[in-house]
Amino acid sequence: MQKMRNWFFNLNRLLQWAIVLAIIVIVGLSAVTVSATTWEYTNSPEFCGTTCHTMPPEYTAYQVSPHARVDCVDCHLGRQSFLSAVPQKAKEITHVTDALTQSYEPPIYIKNLRPARDTCEKCHNPDKFSNDTFVQIQRYAQDKNNTERTDFLIVKTGGGTAREGLGRGIHWHVENKVQFYSDDPLKQTIPYIRVEDATGQVTEYFDVEAGLPPTFGSQVSDQLHTMDCVDCHNRISHNFRSPSNAMDDALSRHVIDQNIPEIKKRGVELLSANYDTTEEGLAAIDTLTGWYQENYPDFYAGNTDTVEKSVNEIKTLFTETIFPNMAVGWQTHPNNVGHREFPGCFRCHDGKHISASDEAIRLECNLCHSIPEVVTPGGKPPIIEIEKPNEPESHLNSNWIAQHRFKFDTTCMECHDVSNPGGTDDTSFCSNSGCHATEWKFVGLNAPAIREMVAPPRLPGSGEPRQIPHPAGPRTDCTICHGTTDAIIPTPANHEGFDQSLCELCHKPLATDLSSEQTQVEVPQVPHLVDNFKDQCLTCHQSDAVSPFPQNHATWQADTCLFCHQEQTETAEAQEGRPPIPHTIEGREDCLACHGLDSIKPFPENHKSRPVEKCQNCHKPQETKS
Repeated sequence: MQKMRNWFFNLNRLLQWAIVLAIIVIVGLSAVTVSATTWEYTNSPEFCGTTCHTMPPEYTAYQVSPHARVDCVDCHLGRQSFLSAVPQKAKEITHVTDALTQSYEPPIYIKNLRPARDTCEKCHNPDKFSNDTFVQIQRYAQDKNNTERTDFLIVKTGGGTAREGLGRGIHWHVENKVQFYSDDPLKQTIPYIRVEDATGQVTEYFDVEAGLPPTFGSQVSDQLHTMDCVDCHNRISHNFRSPSNAMDDALSRHVIDQNIPEIKKRGVELLSANYDTTEEGLAAIDTLTGWYQENYPDFYAGNTDTVEKSVNEIKTLFTETIFPNMAVGWQTHPNNVGHREFPGCFRCHDGKHISASDEAIRLECNLCHSIPEVVTPGGKPPIIEIEKPNEPESHLNSNWIAQHRFKFDTTCMECHDVSNPGGTDDTSFCSNSGCHATEWKFVGLNAPAIREMVAPPRLPGSGEPRQIPHPAGPRTDCTICHGTTDAIIPTPANHEGFDQSLCELCHKPLATDLSSEQTQVEVPQVPHLVDNFKDQCLTCHQSDAVSPFPQNHATWQADTCLFCHQEQTETAEAQEGRPPIPHTIEGREDCLACHGLDSIKPFPENHKSRPVEKCQNCHKPQETKS
């Protein structure tokens, strides 16, 4: 009996321990489950974007980004093990406390992003080579018709490794070690760059306007940042598009109707204005409907639904790109891809980062993409050359883009259509609006040190290309006065073959109208009429003449003379200094009978070689008697 009682007692204790153990297991599993769920939830984009009231701008942009299916933590913490992620995430607890206590100042910028090798390169293989990509960009002018144009170009992404014969293009920066210094939190200003090639050779580049000493690199060696993917692709998941780009995208997708007059201009104006609240911005955009009713009543009456749909789309663009309550917009977060709205590539490739040997970090359009081909509606499809054969030596100079403004000559015609050089009408290679119609405000070509390096030859004491001190008309031949030899003002030898259109790229005339009253170079006026003896200037103006010409005028014709020497009009003053013939000529055609050197009234010494028939060119006889 006692044994039975002991058995039940022991069983009871076992059950008790089993129950306790079960409770512990259940509690433990529950804790693990709750912890895992909590961990997963706090790692989710929804938690980051919606629970934290400081993140709506980033979350909104993230949802329409190429990384919309990549969790926030994959980039911000990196893909790593649980044991590594816990302490890493613990460091970010300050974000929670800052949000709870509102001890943050908008706009918010990330400060501790993980290196690309721990984030981007977990998905993207840095050794991968990407083929060239054909890109077509639709743009619309801010005019009444929202004039459309298309930019075509080939983007040279490249990549890969040099040992495989690759390692070129935009992703050259992945293969090579590039370091830079910047004291700008947003890294928009980069005064110093250090590049180490595959052989270990180091080249330092200094912004010529920063005034840094040659030893600057060693002074900041512990502050150098090694360039990685995010230095260019910094807004890949949170891009706040500019008003112009947002409108162009909507117009190209036809969610905003291009036929609405001035819709691009009005949309950009409304999206560019400053608003204190989102509600204020949306209300301002709503007024656009009334603006069309007032300014285009007939169009609005026939297209009411189209206008209102487009207005609503502009409101959507506003809510996706502008967040007044967090002081966030496209201007607050620079996008380093490209070089139009922000420095981007031009932070380094601006033409003014120079090495000790005067080599520049190349500012060369076709390193990264082909020269843009601009086509308007109805225009011919472009022909884009992938490779540039027989590229001349001049183009290989690292300062070529800075130089080509001044070294433009007839050799360019061997490869390019150079008509209307510097123009923007897209009628030739040299009038490409993709290049010349944009103010490249982030390029440093006009830095004094750069201009000194690449500027054309100048006259002694001159700081700029010399101004043409006279008007220049459509028939002006600059080589008449400015040939390379025997000219009044000889041109440099490397200007040989230039025509007027080339000269005026650098040298600006006082006027383009030869009848202009602007101050002209001081040259003697022709003190008589020219009509009666054109092509006979040398009669009076050869080297031993009444008024001899300069030696370098020896081969000139009358038409040439009149480019500078203005002829007299028929006035009494025109005859002053040239005595009239005080008798009739009839029967007295032999002037030398009375006007030889030993005659009644001898002619001047310098008239001795003049034929008789020339005398009346200047001296007028009395009327012939009948």
